[in-house]
Order: sequence, then C-alpha cells, then structure tokens
Amino acid sequence: MQYLRTSDDCFEGLSGYSFAPHYIEVDDFEGSKLRMHYLDEGSKEGEVVLMLHGEPSWSYLYRDMIKPITDKGYRVIAPDLIGFGRSDKPTQRSDYTYQRHLDWIRNILTQLNLKQVTLVCQDWGGLLGLRLVAEHPELFARVLAANTMLPTGDHPPGEAFMKWRAFSQEVPEFPVAGIIKGATVTALSTDVLNAYDAPFPTEEYKTGVRQFPLLVPAATDDPQTQNNRKAWQVLQQFNKPFITAFSDSDPVTAGGDKIMQKLIPGTQGQSHTTISQGGHFLQEDQPQQLAQVLLQFINDNPILTN
Repeated sequence: MQYLRTSDDCFEGLSGYSFAPHYIEVDDFEGSKLRMHYLDEGSKEGEVVLMLHGEPSWSYLYRDMIKPITDKGYRVIAPDLIGFGRSDKPTQRSDYTYQRHLDWIRNILTQLNLKQVTLVCQDWGGLLGLRLVAEHPELFARVLAANTMLPTGDHPPGEAFMKWRAFSQEVPEFPVAGIIKGATVTALSTDVLNAYDAPFPTEEYKTGVRQFPLLVPAATDDPQTQNNRKAWQVLQQFNKPFITAFSDSDPVTAGGDKIMQKLIPGTQGQSHTTISQGGHFLQEDQPQQLAQVLLQFINDNPILTN
C-alpha cells in the first residue's frame, strides 16, 4: 500500500499540544505495515479513558480535555485514525473502508492490552467506537457518546449531512481547518486553525478525509448496514453505564442522544446532559465542561471488582 507520512516538523510548536508521540504498527492488508499514532497520558496504573476523534479532526481535538482527566489519576489514550493526524496516510481512495478503519483502531485495544475502558466518542469516533463496544463488550466499562451515531442506512441521514457529503466531494481544495471552524460556535485562533491543518501539508495527504463522508452508511445497500444492525442488537442488550453528552448546536447529530437513551439499557438512570454553547466539535467549544461531565460520570459509576 502506498502512503504518505507527514513530517514531524509539521507538528512542532502546535498551540496547546506538547504531548509525546507514541506509535504502533498495523496491517495494511497488502502484506506490509502502517504506522498509527496515539497519545498516552497519565498514570499507566489508572483506569483507561479512550478518546476517539472523527472527521476531519485528529487527537489535537482532545488536547484541552486530557489534563483534567489525567489530573484525577486516569490514563488517556487518544489515537489518530489512519489517514489523520500523525498516523500514516494511504494515498488511494480504495485504501479506506469502514471495515479497515475498524480493524485498524481495534489494534489500539489489542496491542496495548486495554481493559475496563471508558470510551469517549464523537463523530466517526462513535461509528467506530460503538462498533468496537458491540464486538468486544467485555473490554469496555463505560461509554460517553457525544454528537455521534451508529447509522445503518435504514433511516435518512438528514439534509445537513447530505449537504456536507456533497460539499466534501465537490470542493476543489478540502479546507480542513475551515470545516472545524464552521462546526464550532466559538472563535478559533489562527494558531488553533493551523494545528488542524498541520497533518495535511498538501491535498495529496487528504485522501482519507475526502473519503470518510462516503463511508457513512446512508442507505440500506451500504456494505456495513448489516454489521451495524448486528451491532445495534448487542447495544440493545448493553447494560453497562452509558451516557450521552450532545451539544445544543449541531444540526448533523441532533436527536441521536434520544435514540440511544431509548434503545441502550445502560443509559437508564444516567445524568444525560446537553452541552450548552457547543457546536459539532464540542471538545473545541466546551472542553472543560465535557471533561467535568466525564469525570462525574466515572465517579458515579465505579467499576465493581470481585
């Protein structure tokens, strides 16, 4: 598999992002390996919080949430999906599939031997993370879902998503930072916007971010429709603590929290919340508020040991 690797120079001096890089190797399904980047912060003895980003962000999105969590003794793992951040970037559209992304991110669980995981997932972080919860429920202790969903294509994805999908394919130059800016409600500094662009020095590095919108199951003939339906069958039996923390200003995922609360038994009795003054990327708009919701959720639902 042909891929590009963003130079380390692109990540020097990024605003608020001074974390040490870590890497694992994952199968490229063509007889070679790709390098996947992840952050590993906090106590190695602490409970694991796995933070999964989506499109077209990277682990930089979680930078302001990490310290409040690690200060309480937890270990934060925040990967960059293949094609994003400091991870390798295959150059062909066909290199990117929903199943491959799922298999790639599964390596974080298996290679790092993560157990009793608290998942924090937003955007594609949920499309991947919730599938992993369904396929490996024994590895997860809790789930916090924010501005995400696990679509099957059985219901129309909505006008906002379809407009976004069309834009992502038609725009001549894919404006990564511009997309982040347009999906937040707070003003982002030039330094922050530059950090979102940092992994993608030219258009050739953006194959993955271009392809991602097309991988969302939007119709019942999607290759992952059946697998996502099967995942929902498991999630409808998932009774471990599950909380929703959607924002108040995201037209793409609005209402998804109510569906989860209705269908997933682990949501019962939890203190679900709506994050005020938050756009789609609520980790950027309200990182401290979301971090406090997470800490309270963990505190309210301790892991029971025999």
